[in-house]
Amino acid sequence: MKLLTKTTVYFLLIMLPVFTAGTFFFYTKFNKEIKHETDEELINDKLQWMRYLDTASVNNPVFNIHTPEFNLQPTDKTTQDKHKLKGINIYQEPENTYAPFRQLSQVITLHNRNYELTLRKSLIEKDDLIKNVAYVMLTAFGGLLLFVLIINWLISRSIWRPFYRSLDKIQRLQLNKLENTVFDRTNTHEFNQLNGALNNMTNRIHQDYTSIKELTEDAAHEMQTPLAIAQSKLELLLQDDTLSETQLNGILLSYEELQRLSRLNHNLLLLAKIENQQYPVTEQPDLCTVIEKYLLLFEELIREKDISIHKEMTDHAPWPLHPALTDILVSNLLGNAIKYNYPKGNIDIRITANSFIISNTSELPEIPASMLFQRFKKNHTGYTNTNGLGLAIVKKIADSYHLQIRYDYHNGQHIFSVTF
Repeated sequence: MKLLTKTTVYFLLIMLPVFTAGTFFFYTKFNKEIKHETDEELINDKLQWMRYLDTASVNNPVFNIHTPEFNLQPTDKTTQDKHKLKGINIYQEPENTYAPFRQLSQVITLHNRNYELTLRKSLIEKDDLIKNVAYVMLTAFGGLLLFVLIINWLISRSIWRPFYRSLDKIQRLQLNKLENTVFDRTNTHEFNQLNGALNNMTNRIHQDYTSIKELTEDAAHEMQTPLAIAQSKLELLLQDDTLSETQLNGILLSYEELQRLSRLNHNLLLLAKIENQQYPVTEQPDLCTVIEKYLLLFEELIREKDISIHKEMTDHAPWPLHPALTDILVSNLLGNAIKYNYPKGNIDIRITANSFIISNTSELPEIPASMLFQRFKKNHTGYTNTNGLGLAIVKKIADSYHLQIRYDYHNGQHIFSVTF
């Protein structure tokens, strides 16, 4: 959930109960005041009637009046010093419903006889007034809440805009373009602190990146030269007829290990360059063309093992990879499929617009998941003469360019799938 949305939700969760409680309080208070005013009117009416009845004769028609608002009738109840007030509902015949009333009742003495005086006042209009006031209050509170939410959202969005600009820059950062990334100053102190820290961080990362890039380039140059010289010297020694067979075998072994060291050095430098994103995507090579090229390059090895190649490829499959890395991806996967295959085995190649699947038969067991893409972890039973970096390089290429790579083993088939 976004921070602005989260803030708005929390604000709603806090304000809704507050507004609800406020509305209930005002409604209760207003209703209480209405009843109090009605009771005061009833008491005032009672005093007026008491003054009038004290002067009225027994034969006065008032003693025979019985209406919902006024009722005076003889009673055997004892005289009451104080009146009683309560709310009641009286049936209204025209509307066929019950209507709310406030009632005042008291037993009084008139002409040496006890009478029960009952006065009532209708609350229908007052109830309508309360409902209208409650409706107005709810509308006002609802409008106020909506207004506050909109204003809060607009203000928050404006305040947090510099943060989202900085976040967008972070998400689009590229190591080879760090020198052009600058986080601007804002009118908010905290965001200035954040942007200042980000500027310092990107400067340090760019300096480290430049240093590592220079190191890998220098190492590639400096290490390959002595390795090439040593290999050439060993090649000359291998042509010396005066050396014994034991000496020649020792030189040959050293020459093979030196070649392995040269490949290892090349692969490690390649991994470092991929990790440092030194292969930007400037074009999208056609994967089908690359496959055909490496099938021709590996033609001798394929013919030597009499391996059957089955292809199912689309006409054109441009992939978002650097051309050099596309070659490495294909050569490593296809090379492994040939290397670990058995004579008269099969290799199936399937290419769609966004997937590359290669499967090969092999007598070797399934590669353990814990060792699959790990560096220097392929020298377990059956997988020899390798430095364990081939699949690690493939995995690094996939991770760096947001490709998905998957390995499956089914019915003696090793299946590698790469998709984007």
